[in-house]
Amino acid sequence: MAKLLDEVQSPEREPHESAAIVLDLRPVVSLTDEQFYDLCRANSELRIERTAEGEILIMPPTGTRTGNRNSRLTQRLANWTDDDGTGIAFDSSTAFRLPNGAVRSPDASWIRRERYDALTPEEQEKFSPICPDFVVELRSASDDLPELKAKMQEYITSGAQLGWLIDPQEKLIHVYRPQAQVETLENPDSVAGDPVLMGFVLDLQEIC
Repeated sequence: MAKLLDEVQSPEREPHESAAIVLDLRPVVSLTDEQFYDLCRANSELRIERTAEGEILIMPPTGTRTGNRNSRLTQRLANWTDDDGTGIAFDSSTAFRLPNGAVRSPDASWIRRERYDALTPEEQEKFSPICPDFVVELRSASDDLPELKAKMQEYITSGAQLGWLIDPQEKLIHVYRPQAQVETLENPDSVAGDPVLMGFVLDLQEIC
């Protein structure tokens, strides 16, 4: 059985240097959305994000263990999405332009079909100006936990209805919802997506 932890009172791990390479081009040039998209397309082998402040983050590739976990996560979400039919699932290579100007790539995400269909074909083709309804970040050994938590809060502030921060190292799942305190589950067997993803249950023994 999972234990519910009080995140406010739980001690934080000491922050360490981010695994991402941070580029601040603003003293020289401020990239438009189109220019940033072109930059990412020209360097398609890299996973690139942009903060709301305009810093460019170049994310390192994952190790095989994290890659396998992320593959299983994406597969499970995609399988449920195909059966459910109410939304569209996306993998970690998908970038979204959030209302605050940040461009983020969750490890897995899902959007209600009617919201996605309301986008124009051009918006669907590029970095869609929409925040997913559901997002997942899967922590790797090199990821900075406070940075990931800040990113999860950014998703919720931008309109996400449910977010999971999965921490295999600590066997913890941080569950984010709008206008609610973060729930932290200790070593759960599974986590359910209700009511945002009705009927979706992720078996965490395969992920953690």
